[in-house]
Amino acid sequence: MTNPEQDKQFMREAIRLADESVRNGGGPFGAVIVKNNTIIAGSSNSVTLDNDPTAHAEVNAIRKACRLLKTFDLSGCTIYTSCEPCPMCLGAIYWSRIDRIYYGNTRKDARDIDFADDFIYDELERPMEERTVPIVPLLRDEALHSFRLWSEKEDKTEY
Repeated sequence: MTNPEQDKQFMREAIRLADESVRNGGGPFGAVIVKNNTIIAGSSNSVTLDNDPTAHAEVNAIRKACRLLKTFDLSGCTIYTSCEPCPMCLGAIYWSRIDRIYYGNTRKDARDIDFADDFIYDELERPMEERTVPIVPLLRDEALHSFRLWSEKEDKTEY
């Protein structure tokens, strides 16, 4: 069961991290991950600070939470993010199995300040042969070997 006042408190922390990031030269995005009503990880966007296009607030927070909990499975956690997650972050959130997402700004709000993710959503709708960045299949028969190894491995950690 959620507590609306506590949810607001967690979102305010994500917003605070976004504000702090702007003041420190990062992007205007912040995120916190909560488990059992406690913030376990918080981060902001550090794309330009780290020269890492994947260093979005949500991804940074997921990485911190996973290190802290020593797991790649964040079931039982909630993420509060200052902006609606982009496609990459949304994918990371789903892969990490976070239970719930709260967001502040919308992707339209982000677009209005020149953070536009619409082109990625549009690309995903296009057939591969029509995408802006060429996606070319190569050596599938050889690559399938790794998948066979994985499939046959008895002591693997499923994820």
